[in-house]
Amino acid sequence: MNVDLINSADVIGMFCRLHINSKRDLPIRSSEMGMLIYTHKQRCAVTPLMVSQFFNISKPSVSSMVKSLTKQGFLIKESSIADKRSYTLVITEKGKNLVESTSIEYFKAVELLKERMGADKFGQLVELMEIANCILEEDNR
Repeated sequence: MNVDLINSADVIGMFCRLHINSKRDLPIRSSEMGMLIYTHKQRCAVTPLMVSQFFNISKPSVSSMVKSLTKQGFLIKESSIADKRSYTLVITEKGKNLVESTSIEYFKAVELLKERMGADKFGQLVELMEIANCILEEDNR
């Protein structure tokens, strides 16, 4: 196998491990925190399908997170008037407080990268990651 490819995979893998394993004092899983942040910043009603598509995860995974977050009081499910089987996700005050109080810690690694890399290099990194995400999303379809 190509040595450059192996080294590149090692670098990418290390980046992912360092980011995932960074210490976060969260009362919920980081994937659930991601869902809360997503729900909090949307200006329209959020559906489980929207979450599934945004994070590129299965509907059962979304359902599991919704169940956990509602049980802990961070989200509520509002039933649709038109279709009683459908619902939207609404972040509670408890959820909003968690997002606001932990956002600095949650984004600490990203802020560190931007600060130390400089705005130009950081912008290039984000742009290249967006391109990489698109390629991988297309390949996963």
